[in-house]
Amino acid sequence: MPKSEKISNSVIRRLPRYYRFLGELLKEGTNKISSRELAERMKLTASQIRQDLNCFGGFGQQGYGYNVSELRTEIGMILGVDKQNKAVLIGAGNLGHAIAVHLSFEKYGCKLCGIFDSDPKMIGQEMSNIKICDISRLSEFCRQNQPKIAILCIPKSAAPHICEQLIGLGVKAFWNFSHYDINLEHNDIIVENVHLGDSLLALNYCVSNAVDEKDK
Repeated sequence: MPKSEKISNSVIRRLPRYYRFLGELLKEGTNKISSRELAERMKLTASQIRQDLNCFGGFGQQGYGYNVSELRTEIGMILGVDKQNKAVLIGAGNLGHAIAVHLSFEKYGCKLCGIFDSDPKMIGQEMSNIKICDISRLSEFCRQNQPKIAILCIPKSAAPHICEQLIGLGVKAFWNFSHYDINLEHNDIIVENVHLGDSLLALNYCVSNAVDEKDK
């Protein structure tokens, strides 16, 4: 279990990576691993791994290392993959469709229970065996199903009204692709902002500057 002090965001950001790498080790048939071996795979230091895991009480045995399956299960529980938190998807366009169809929500601790859109052409169609509903039914649906998470795949201009509505209906967290800064008005709401363009720009910067350095 986590210790009483607040866990730093940098540690939290590394946990999904540990979870993913340990899953890959299991698929390879690796049953135990030392912090040094895990560090080499993840391009971290053994000390960093031990410090991160000690934030949650510590795992493994000196001289033995970590049981891969047990450690992955523990980290999964810390991440909440066993919770299966209900989520609604707002916006069934290209991005929303890709997320609904290609992401295994249950694998990451969520259950996609509703999809909403305002486009009459989309309403009534199905994605991942879920019928797309008219956005006008959002309030009724949330009152009945009480989702904790909303995934926003809508234009920035549409986001403020939808956010206010969802927060009023009890939604506590947003996976936000809309580029609207939800925390401007609601600093107590949990938000994970995803800016695909920013990520591509950062990659382009690295590529461009690597080329520039070679040209000097």
